[in-house]
Amino acid sequence: MRIVKSIDGIRALVREARAAGETIGFVPTMGALHAGHAALIDQARAGADFLIVSIFVNPLQFDREDDYQRYAKNLPADAALCESRGVDAIFAPEAAEMYPGSQRTHVDVERVTDRLCGQFRPGHFRGVSTVVTKLFNIVQPDKAYFGEKDAQQLAVVRRMAADLNMPVEIVPVPTVREADGLALSSRNVRLTAEERRAAPALYRALLAVANAIEGGACDPERAKAEGLAVLAGEPLIRSEYLEIVDVEDMQPVASVRGPVLVAGAAWVGSTRLIDNVRIEPIAGSQPAGAAVGDTMIRRGFRNQTSTSNEV
Repeated sequence: MRIVKSIDGIRALVREARAAGETIGFVPTMGALHAGHAALIDQARAGADFLIVSIFVNPLQFDREDDYQRYAKNLPADAALCESRGVDAIFAPEAAEMYPGSQRTHVDVERVTDRLCGQFRPGHFRGVSTVVTKLFNIVQPDKAYFGEKDAQQLAVVRRMAADLNMPVEIVPVPTVREADGLALSSRNVRLTAEERRAAPALYRALLAVANAIEGGACDPERAKAEGLAVLAGEPLIRSEYLEIVDVEDMQPVASVRGPVLVAGAAWVGSTRLIDNVRIEPIAGSQPAGAAVGDTMIRRGFRNQTSTSNEV
């Protein structure tokens, strides 16, 4: 496995792989890799001949300087995980390599970024879209893999790639959870022992909303009240948002009649966590109070399936 820090260096490796007739798989990350990233890498390894993982803490997507400075960095540990999963190359540039001068060109994805994290983290998705565009231009992958835990990021990247005619397939990878339901995240290491015990309440809140919908609640406010009650019962958690949105544009729905995402963000002490669950209609049955064909089923709730690759 090669660790490459320069754009010219990773492009040279890509040219060699292309010349050998190999397909390029790509997993963009900000490092601090964990079992969720390993699931992303494993799926990418199975789907490409030459696999590149990027490790780059992107300053453009942080709305707070202290959050950027605190983000965990451990390239030797990350490299060991990548090598154990069969990664061919790590692209680990410094900020000066990615942004050698003043960055005057940015990529904005409208509407999809209006709500949820976009509302509370100004400029975050502009930074994500810009760095992912740069990474796609540098690596030129056939397939790029993103975790479903960061559902809004996934929606932004999908829309960006489609709108800009980028020749890359965006592959979603289901969310990896701890046994108590907490979605794996590089930020979890910041939690104190007491905060860690409280953190799964966010997931329980999402499940409460999903259960209300599956029980026939088509009114989003009624369903959300169930989840907010769960969060209110955990004194160490401060809710930032809990929303029911459509799965493409991430906009709130007036009534739950089709596929929706139940998404939440909460502060546990000084650590901000996000999570989501997706609900889809199943034809052939109906819960109380739902129209024919509107029966809902949850997806991605298995303990072992929740990944994150915030980029």
